[in-house]
Amino acid sequence: MSSWFSKVSAVAYAAETTERPNILWIIAEDCCPDMGCYGNPIVKTPNIDKLASEGARFNNAFMSAPVCSPARSALMTGMYQTSIGAHHHRSHRDDGYTLPEPVKVITEYFRAAGYYTSNCAGLNWTRPGKTDFNFTMRRKPFDGTDWKDRKPGQPFFAQVNIEESHRPFTKDHENPIAPDTVKVPPYYPDHPVSRQDWANYLEAIQVLDRKVGVVLQRLKDEGLYDNTIVFFFCDNGRPFPRGKGFLYDGGIRVPLIIRWPGHIKPGIVVDDLVSAIDFAPTCLSLAGIEPPSHMQGQIFLGDKAKKREYIVAARDRIDETWERIRCIRTKDFKYIRNFMPNLPYNQSNIYRIAMHPILTLMQVLYVEGKLTPEQERLMAPNKPAEELYDLSNDPDELHNMAEDPKYRTVLEEMRNKLDTWMKETKDQGDIPEDPQIAVKWYLANVPHLKVKVMKDRGLDPNPNPKEYLEYWERTLKPTLARSR
Repeated sequence: MSSWFSKVSAVAYAAETTERPNILWIIAEDCCPDMGCYGNPIVKTPNIDKLASEGARFNNAFMSAPVCSPARSALMTGMYQTSIGAHHHRSHRDDGYTLPEPVKVITEYFRAAGYYTSNCAGLNWTRPGKTDFNFTMRRKPFDGTDWKDRKPGQPFFAQVNIEESHRPFTKDHENPIAPDTVKVPPYYPDHPVSRQDWANYLEAIQVLDRKVGVVLQRLKDEGLYDNTIVFFFCDNGRPFPRGKGFLYDGGIRVPLIIRWPGHIKPGIVVDDLVSAIDFAPTCLSLAGIEPPSHMQGQIFLGDKAKKREYIVAARDRIDETWERIRCIRTKDFKYIRNFMPNLPYNQSNIYRIAMHPILTLMQVLYVEGKLTPEQERLMAPNKPAEELYDLSNDPDELHNMAEDPKYRTVLEEMRNKLDTWMKETKDQGDIPEDPQIAVKWYLANVPHLKVKVMKDRGLDPNPNPKEYLEYWERTLKPTLARSR
């Protein structure tokens, strides 16, 4: 058992408190571990940092998909989205597709054990929070929006979904971040547009932090803080090129902080690999509920905890953009398989075009020959069939070692592990999706974004990249502090 975990069983804990523990998931959107407690010196996140000081900060937590709906589908079932037919982004929300038997969302198991389940949007305790499943529920996934509506003495499993770090970013007028103080990753150009966009992202995390603080304070005010296991994490990685939608760490690595008084040593840092599909069986186990045998996630807290050798993530169609990518990651290496290498990394996607300033910047600089070789790769007309990264020496995943003879043994091992995983989990990625699903999505979204959004910006539906970059340069401005 890990040294960071105090050897107190969930059963003993329940006996000591005469109550079963409450479980709270605070779910952010579209962010990596870019908080103060993860080493970012310019981001002010005192509430998240304090939570980390009272619990465990996990350095290697990953979602099983780089975009919300397949990731959340896996999160809530403890099953890979590729195993349950939920791997294409927003593919089955309205067509009646239901989960295959015996798969259920975890709230079904919590309810059966007497838990009250709730899900709210931000700090609006009367509005349902985000679910975004790629399947139709047979019944409501939650009992309500606020844990206060439970019966006296009834334990709860609750989610609070906070959207501030999702685009468009929420500006922080209390603590603006100057763009000249930020450091953008080396796979982006060091340019005023990228620095300002990055500063806006970090400011949104600061606003997110204040909302996290309000939620935690409510637990304290209601006397629930010490009998509630708190998870703080995000649904997928950063909303930037090479982040959200990709299987690099910028798309799948997320913050994970867990506070569990009496069980997790305060202020501990954990390097163990954790997948988000592990959250469901782990939380059921901590509540004294036996996780169903079909769950593919594994318990990583408590007396039944196991350590992972690797995590796996998958990318399939997102919006109108067809793709199939798989990755397997250990602590030291990342292997990526591109099933459609003839297609570029940067396929046309109207949402990205509408929302990602750095994408426009890179398109312009690519034509002008002003990108570094590492930056140019994202703009290439095709991609390699395989990618291999030595994370110990290349944490930014800049140098593909798949063709380096020195890494042949590692490549073959990772390749075989992925093949085994795909077979054992019955990966459905090679089963063609009904094309009408993507067509329906396209007709409902793309014309609106291409015409209305661009018109509101004073641009052509298919703007010239240079003119579009000028738009971003005009509109991306530093946040002004409010007078106090």
